Amino acid sequence: MPLSHQDQVSLLKDILNNHQTDCCGSVSECEQLERLVKSLMVNTQIDQNVKSILQEVYNYSQYGAQTADLDEHILSNQGNLSQWVSNIDSYS
Repeated sequence: MPLSHQDQVSLLKDILNNHQTDCCGSVSECEQLERLVKSLMVNTQIDQNVKSILQEVYNYSQYGAQTADLDEHILSNQGNLSQWVSNIDSYS
């Protein structure tokens, strides 16, 4: 059963919140973020302002999936993580 766009946004925010709170994550979480963002980017129900945030999240997740030190990547993006969740909330 496919997830609704609201479920996808919730899952996206959950993963970002976990990265922000735990200061660590996994490559599979970054890959999941990539898949969620791709799906949401083509959704016409998503606010255009959220799509610009999604592009930033996509770049973050792509780099995270390929970096040798994922925890450091997450740590260096702490400010972005909380800002992205906050901005997505304000447009959702």
